[in-house]
Amino acid sequence: MCVMLSCHDCVSDAQLFFLRFNMSLDITQVLLSAQSPDGTTRKLAEESLKQFQEQNLPGFLFSLSNELANEEKPEESRRLAGLILKNALDAKEQHRKNELFQRWLALDAGVKAQIKGLLLQTLSSPVASARSTSSQVIAKVAGIEIPQKQWPELIASLLSNIHQVQPNAKQATLDTLGYLCEEVSPEAVDQDQVNKILTAVVQGMNASEGNSDVRLAATRALYNALGFAQVNFSNDMERDYIMRVVCEATQSPEVKIRQAAFECLVAISSTYYDKLTTYMQDIFSITAKAVRGDEESVALQAVEFWSSICDEEIDILDEYSSEFTADSDVPCYYFIKQALPALVPMLLETLLKQEEDQDLDEGAWNLAMAGGTCLGLVARTVGDDIVPLVMPFVEENITKPDWRHREAATYAFGSILEGPSADKLASLVNVALNFMLSALVKDPSNHVKDTTAWTLGRIFEFLHGSALETAPIITAENCQQILTVLLQSMKDVPNVAEKACGALYFLAQGYVDAGSASPLAPFFQDIVQSLIFVTRREDAGESRLRTAAYETLNEVVRCSVEESGTIVMQLVPVIMMELHQTLEAGKLSTDEREKQSELQGLLCGCLQVIIQKLGGMEATKYSFLQYADQMMELFLRVFACRNATVHEEAMLAIGALAYAAGPNFSKYMPQFYQYLEMGLQNFEEYQVCAITVGVVGDLCRALEDKILPYCDGIMTQLLKDLSSNQLHRSVKPPIFSCFGDIALAIGENFEKYLIYAMPMLQSAADLSAHTTAADDEMLDYTNQLRNGILEAYSGILQGFKSSPKTQLLMQYAPNILNFLDSLYNGKDMDDAVMKTAIGVLGDLADTLGVHAGPLINQSLSSQKFLEECLASDDPLVKESADWARIAISRAVSG
Repeated sequence: MCVMLSCHDCVSDAQLFFLRFNMSLDITQVLLSAQSPDGTTRKLAEESLKQFQEQNLPGFLFSLSNELANEEKPEESRRLAGLILKNALDAKEQHRKNELFQRWLALDAGVKAQIKGLLLQTLSSPVASARSTSSQVIAKVAGIEIPQKQWPELIASLLSNIHQVQPNAKQATLDTLGYLCEEVSPEAVDQDQVNKILTAVVQGMNASEGNSDVRLAATRALYNALGFAQVNFSNDMERDYIMRVVCEATQSPEVKIRQAAFECLVAISSTYYDKLTTYMQDIFSITAKAVRGDEESVALQAVEFWSSICDEEIDILDEYSSEFTADSDVPCYYFIKQALPALVPMLLETLLKQEEDQDLDEGAWNLAMAGGTCLGLVARTVGDDIVPLVMPFVEENITKPDWRHREAATYAFGSILEGPSADKLASLVNVALNFMLSALVKDPSNHVKDTTAWTLGRIFEFLHGSALETAPIITAENCQQILTVLLQSMKDVPNVAEKACGALYFLAQGYVDAGSASPLAPFFQDIVQSLIFVTRREDAGESRLRTAAYETLNEVVRCSVEESGTIVMQLVPVIMMELHQTLEAGKLSTDEREKQSELQGLLCGCLQVIIQKLGGMEATKYSFLQYADQMMELFLRVFACRNATVHEEAMLAIGALAYAAGPNFSKYMPQFYQYLEMGLQNFEEYQVCAITVGVVGDLCRALEDKILPYCDGIMTQLLKDLSSNQLHRSVKPPIFSCFGDIALAIGENFEKYLIYAMPMLQSAADLSAHTTAADDEMLDYTNQLRNGILEAYSGILQGFKSSPKTQLLMQYAPNILNFLDSLYNGKDMDDAVMKTAIGVLGDLADTLGVHAGPLINQSLSSQKFLEECLASDDPLVKESADWARIAISRAVSG
C-alpha cells in the first residue's frame, strides 16, 4: 500500500513511518546486510528493501536520503543508500526511465522537498563518497524536475554554496553543477542562470583557486556545461575569457587538471570549431608541449584535440564536396592544412613511443597508437599534401636495427594510405610491396610483422579493386607471391596471423566484381583449407584470430567465382559438422559456454554466406538443397541454446535458406514457427527482434501464399510490437515494411488485417510527416520510419492489384495522398524516401485505376512532386517516377 502524504504534515508523517518501520527493521543494518559476503543474508536484506519500497515509496526514499545525510552512519550504508536512491530515479531503458520519472513527479511536494533538502545538506559532508553520491542524485532529480519548471531555486541554492569557505562543499557543488548539465537539456535553463553557472565554474578553474580538488571539479563541470555556452561563445570577450582559463588549466601542476583541461579543449574543438581561429597558434604550442613532454594521459588528450579537428574538417569537406562559397553555412578553416608542417613531425615522433606488449592487448591504447590514428585522419583531411612530409621518415627508419624504428616507419606508411590519391601512392606502394612481403616473413620482431600485415591490409583495402583507375598493384605475376606470404603468416603467432587474415579479407574483396578472371580462383582450395586450419588452432581464441579467420573465409566465399562452387559445396558438411560438435558438448563452465556460443554464432554466419552463394547459382542451387533438412535441424537446435548473438546469426541463416529453398521451405514452418514467434516477442534483445522481422520478409518472398496459415500469429505479434513502448524505436520502421511484404505474399487475404494495420500506418504517417527533426540522427530515423510506412502502403496496394476487393482500399486513398503531400511540402525527404514515395503514387494509380484519377487531380502536390522526381539526378528516383507517370496518366485519362 502506498501512503501519500499531504503537504502540511508530510515531514512528520514521513518521519513517523520511518520510525515505525525502524521498530521492525533497522535501515542501516539492512543496507549493510545487503552488502554481506553471505548470500542468504544478502538476499534477505534485498527482499526487505524491496518490500519497504513497495509498501511505502515516500517513506522508503525519505529513509534512504536520511541515511545518506546522517554523519553518524557508516560510510558503506550511506553509499548504498545513495546508489539505491539514484537507481530509483533513473534507468537505461527509456520506458522504465519514463515510469520512474512519473513516479517521482507523483510524490507529494512536501516529501520531495524534504528529500531534496537532505540531499543538498549532504553536499557539505566531510565524507567524500556521500558528497559524490548526493551530487549525482541531485542531478537526477533536476533532470526530472527542471524541464517541468519545478525546483526553480536549485541553481541559486547551489551557486550560493560556491562562496562557502569549505573546499569540500565547493567541490561537491561544482560536481553537482557538472552532473546537472549532463542531465538537463540547455533549452530547459534560462540564459541568466547559464551565465551564472559558467561564471561559477570558470572562476573555480582559475589558477587563483588554491584547492586542486575544487579546480579539478570545476574543470570537469565546464566539460559538461559546454553545450550550454552557445551564447557565451558567440561573445568575443566571454569566449576569450573561457579559452584563457582553459588554456591556463592545461599548465596546472596537477596531472588530472591538465588532462581535464585538454578534454575541455577536445569538446570545444567539435562544438565550437568555427570560433577557434584566433586561438589555434596558442593551442598548437600547448598541445605540442604536452605531446612531447607530459604524462601519457595528458598527451593522449592533446593528440585527441587534433584528431577532433580532423573529424570536423573531414565532415565539412564531405558535406560541401570541397567547394566553398563566401556565404557557406559552415566554412572550413583548413586548420590542419595550415598546421601540417609542424603537426606531422610531432605525430611522427609519437610513433616511436610504442609499448612492448601492445599487440597482445586488444584494449591497448597508447601515445603511439593515438598518434598513428591521428596521422591517418590528417591524411584523410589533406590528401596528397601529407605524402612528402611522411615518406622521408619512412625511408629513414624502415631498415634501422631497432624494431621501434622499423615498426614506426611501417605504421606511418600504413596510416597515410587512405586520403591521398591512388596516383600519388601507386608508385610508392609498388616499391614498398615486395619489401613488406619480405618483412612479413623475415623480420625478427613480431611487432614489425603485426604492423606490416596490417599495412598490407590497408594497401589491399584502399589501392586494389575494380573501381581504381590506376594500373593494378596486384597482378597475375605477384598475386601468387602475396598469397604464399599471407598463408604462411596465418601460421604465425596469433596477433600476426589475425592481421594476415585481415589482409587476405581485403585482397579477396577487391576481386568481388572480377568474375572468372579473378587471379585468386586457382588458389581457392588452398586459401579455404588454410583458413579452416586457422579456425582449429589451439590458440585461435587469442587476438580475435578465430573470428578473423571465419570473417575472411566468409569474404573469400562471397567473392568467389562460379567455377569454385564445387569447393564451396565441400565446405557445407565441414561447417555443419563443426556446428554439430558444439551442440553435442557436455557440461560447460560459464567461460566455456560463452566461447561455445561465440563459435556457434561464427559457424551460423559462415553457413549463411555459403547458403547465399550456392543458393544464388543455378549450377549449385539444387544439389546444395540436399543439405537443407540437416541444416534446418541444426539451426533449430541452436535456438534451444539461450544466447542472443547466436539467435541473430541462426535467424539470418534461416532467412537465407528460406530464400534459396523458395516455396519448399514451408515444410519447416511447423517446427520453426515457435522460434519465429519468440524472436518477434524479444523486446529485451531488440536486435534479435529486428532480424526476425527481416526474416518474416524473407519468408513472405519465399513462401508467397503458403505463409497464410501463420499470418494471424505474425500480424498479432507485429501489431503488439508497434504498440509497445518497451521495444526499441529502430525496430518499428522494418515492422511497417513487413506489413507490405505480408500483403504482397497473401494478396487480397490481407483484407482482415486492414482495419488494424491501416489506422496504425495513418497515425505513424501523421507523426512522421510533422516531426521536426532536432538533429541529423532524428532526421535519419524519421526518414527510415517514412520509408517503412511507404513500403507498407506499396505492398498493400500491389497485393490487392487485379483483385475484386480493390475497392476496399479506396477509403484509405485520401490519407495516403495527404501523407505524400505533407512529405513533399516538408522538403526533408532523403532520396530513398523520395523514390518509395513516388512509387506509392504510381501504385495508387495502378491499383485503383480510374477511381484514383479524381483524387490524384485534387492532390495539391502530386504533379509538382512527379515533375521534381522526373528531373532527379538519382537514376533510381527517375526510373520510379517514369513508371508512376505512365500509371497516373492511365488513371487520370481513364
